[in-house]
Amino acid sequence: MNLSDPRFNDVAAAREWLENQRWADGRVCPHCGNADQAKIKALAGKAHRPGVYQCNECREQFTVTVGTVMERSKIPLNKWVMGMHLMAASKKGMSAHQLHRMLGVTYKTAWFMAHRIRAAMAPGDVSGPLGGEGKIVEADETYFGKTEETHVSPQRKGKPFTKKGKNGPSNKLAIVSLVERGGSVRSFHPAVATKVAVTEIVKGNIAKESKLFTDESRLYTGLSAHFGEHSTVKHSVGEYVRGEVHSNTIEGYFSIFKRGMKGIYQHCAEKHLHRYLAEFDFRYNTRTKLGYSDYERSCQLAKGTEGKRLTYRRADAAGGCLHG
Repeated sequence: MNLSDPRFNDVAAAREWLENQRWADGRVCPHCGNADQAKIKALAGKAHRPGVYQCNECREQFTVTVGTVMERSKIPLNKWVMGMHLMAASKKGMSAHQLHRMLGVTYKTAWFMAHRIRAAMAPGDVSGPLGGEGKIVEADETYFGKTEETHVSPQRKGKPFTKKGKNGPSNKLAIVSLVERGGSVRSFHPAVATKVAVTEIVKGNIAKESKLFTDESRLYTGLSAHFGEHSTVKHSVGEYVRGEVHSNTIEGYFSIFKRGMKGIYQHCAEKHLHRYLAEFDFRYNTRTKLGYSDYERSCQLAKGTEGKRLTYRRADAAGGCLHG
């Protein structure tokens, strides 16, 4: 990244870049959807700040930030653009403290800004299931951090699960991820990783014609009848690869996620976990191996800002301290 790039240092250059990303085919009124360029004019003069347009169809005024995560923000656009680039280009994430230092904004502002950027990273309408005929999808679950509510198994009569006296997954945040080899990943945070919850996620997001590969966890039993193939590797006996059957791809994704969460963010409240998952999913789905550069990834992120709003009240709805 070249920090001397005009879009990082000049508000006008940042605005022009954002307009090119959002309105590549011409300006569109975010109020009424009018795309007739003859009916959209730029307002000039001392009464209007640069970048303000008026739609003659609905008579409303707008800028490039209206209808995006940046709407009503007082942060200069060049700092928004740099913040998006930093979070898109940092493989394991960018903490709010680091954004606060690099952008010259307060920590509270950087924290809220980061959450709004994560909202832009979240997928919109998911286009179809993962996998397909002849394609392989790996499914696995992992556990991270601490849940704010202890979930217990009914079979244990209210007693939390422990393994050799150590805390088990019952007091940690459950994460279920599905990754198509050579393609995209989708991550979910069920309240509890039960067989019913995991089965619903797997069936709802993977094409039936796919080959499904998992470990021998009982969470995935009974799925053979639903997919073209369901094969497992038995980690309990030291088996990790059997021909093309393995779960190393999804384990690699979990490795990136945990290194980022432990090394960069350090703490994540459960109410925010879905946003961090969206962040790591976004970077994985626009990784270099799929043909994206850091610049192209930031362009994708800028396009994703549209149609999403996140107020400070919603971002910290449950109260408490700010982290990450």
